Amino acid sequence: MSSQYIVITGGPGAGKTTLIDSLRRAGYACVDEAGRQIIQDQLSIGGQALHTGDSRLFAEIMLSWEIRSYRQASPHPGPVFFDRGIPDMVGYYLLLGQPVPAHVTAAAQLFRYHQRVFIAPPWPQIYTTDSERHQDFAEAVRTHDAMVTAYTHHGYELSTLPRSDVASRVEFVRQYAAAIDHGSPGSPRPSCPELRDVPKASRAARCTDALPVIGSRSSTTWT
Repeated sequence: MSSQYIVITGGPGAGKTTLIDSLRRAGYACVDEAGRQIIQDQLSIGGQALHTGDSRLFAEIMLSWEIRSYRQASPHPGPVFFDRGIPDMVGYYLLLGQPVPAHVTAAAQLFRYHQRVFIAPPWPQIYTTDSERHQDFAEAVRTHDAMVTAYTHHGYELSTLPRSDVASRVEFVRQYAAAIDHGSPGSPRPSCPELRDVPKASRAARCTDALPVIGSRSSTTWT
């Protein structure tokens, strides 16, 4: 496990990538989301590894990309922020309404991030679509719910980002990152009373339990 790796997850169009970009400008090491970059590459070459094409191939490429990103982040001495993490792949299969493959579960258990994961809540006032993001807002909500299930199922504690301007979100995350930066991989998790958690009862799910089905295959894109 790397206690320096901090995931920011959530549904599409909730502002997480904007937050990641702002954290990068503030001097933090950041890792970009795999899905959007894969979609751009596949569209440019006429590939089928897309949510709207071969979704399982798309998922496998995303998984490999996320594992590679996890390993490449190791030289950074301080906190590293990830725009989505490997447990997002568990959430993706839940969103598809498909069983989570054993190797995806194994990856989520093996490649661990900091216990605290930030999640961007659905936010209709800022939600937009673009050339890679075709989901309607209802599916954005289902994606958020799938991520809550996936991360709590794998033992993470979720803190909801405030629906506020980017500067306020950056400060919200930086306060916790500062505590992490002063700790060490073997140290206890720093406390941060202002963080708003998902109910503690939801953290008790065991990785050996059956995961619920969140949704079914749709014609939308995954970003």
